[in-house]
Amino acid sequence: MAESFGAEQFIRSRSVVARVVAGETLIVPIRGKVGDLASIYSFNGTGTLIWKLLDSPKTVAQLAVSVAHEYEVDAAQAERDVASFVSEMKAVGLVEVSASAAMAGD
Repeated sequence: MAESFGAEQFIRSRSVVARVVAGETLIVPIRGKVGDLASIYSFNGTGTLIWKLLDSPKTVAQLAVSVAHEYEVDAAQAERDVASFVSEMKAVGLVEVSASAAMAGD
């Protein structure tokens, strides 16, 4: 079951680099100033859209609206899928809770 994020805003981790290669977004975590080539992540079109949107802080709900609009899918299904994807990205350190949103909540 997907995690509930409420109003948390997420943003790309600063400890990764991303490049688009042959239409897919490749994400490489940086550990100790060196790319961790054993941990490369590849995103399809939907993942690439979410990654682009996370250039600035976004909530899961905001991301889901964009996905639902872009791919003409049910809003509730988009939100479940986006929540699952963001949860996975957070678990492996590709995204983080936005510092500005975290400070506002303190």
